[in-house]
Amino acid sequence: MSMGAEQALAAEGLTLSWDGQTLVTRDVSLEVAAGQVVCLVGKSGCGKTTILHALAGLTTPVAGRVLLHGKDVTGKPGSVSYMLQKDLLLPHLTIMDNACLPLVIAGRSKEEARAQAAPLFARFGLEGTERSWPSQLSGGMRQRAAFMRTYLMGNDVVLLDEPFSALDAITRGEMRSWYCQMSHELGLASVVITHDVDEAVLMADRIYVLVGAPAAGVPTTVGTVVTPERPAAGDFSLTEEYLVAKRAVLAALDR
Repeated sequence: MSMGAEQALAAEGLTLSWDGQTLVTRDVSLEVAAGQVVCLVGKSGCGKTTILHALAGLTTPVAGRVLLHGKDVTGKPGSVSYMLQKDLLLPHLTIMDNACLPLVIAGRSKEEARAQAAPLFARFGLEGTERSWPSQLSGGMRQRAAFMRTYLMGNDVVLLDEPFSALDAITRGEMRSWYCQMSHELGLASVVITHDVDEAVLMADRIYVLVGAPAAGVPTTVGTVVTPERPAAGDFSLTEEYLVAKRAVLAALDR
């Protein structure tokens, strides 16, 4: 894979192992540019989270490398932001202080951290919640707070592991749309794991369909790359283009 100047994050030929012997993936390559959302879709147990760990530098591959803005960061954690499935807000801290945690950990005083975070509350749809406790917020609002905390880590590449799966269907749809809009506005490069094919088609600029069964001795590879074609206007989910992309992903998963 060539690493164009516009690529924020790329994986080249990642071969990963759980124990040094059993291969989880073989020769997995992907890329994401600033402002893009890329989704990884695959059946349970195919190694999606293991790939995310490698992109985050938490796992060192058997072969291959990870590039961040053209720089090799293979096996080096701390270069990207990682948002887990659960919001993991600390119940004894206000939403403001939860959001500020990355800044405080980095050495900022609480006053400096709060001053930096304060202007973001309106932009993230959280104005008025600064002094609230996590238990006082809805699931969607908690996810917004978790994403603001992730954003304040200061990295322009964000990895998300099933970020909306714990939400109800209506809130999940709203959060999907909100996240995509914010990600594009902020120029973030986002890699999202999801089991939901509809979610992937609705969110992604590009979908990597992963195929394989590592537990059965079949390492995971990229079976198909699907790029949804979106009309300039209208509800994408009601279009033929949406169905074309969904059929392509489902067909790849069934191989």
